Amino acid sequence: MDCFYEGPNFLVINPDECIDCSICVGECPVAAIVEEKEIDPGQAHFVHINRDLSRNPRWKRITRSKSPLPEHDAWAKVKDKMHLLEQP
Repeated sequence: MDCFYEGPNFLVINPDECIDCSICVGECPVAAIVEEKEIDPGQAHFVHINRDLSRNPRWKRITRSKSPLPEHDAWAKVKDKMHLLEQP
């Protein structure tokens, strides 16, 4: 599962590298990950965002498990936060 990449304040999954094992779906502490075939049409743009950002050489591949950030639960409840996405 080396298809995860970390940016300044966001994690992405490279959909071209994902092997569709679905392990990450249950492991996500805020239920933000769904299988691509189950994405709500209103969220489909996130597949493209994930693909584009994971190809950014400044975003680093995550190769080992990390604990959730302390504030992950609070951020999961914030709506309309795309304007906060930092893209180096």
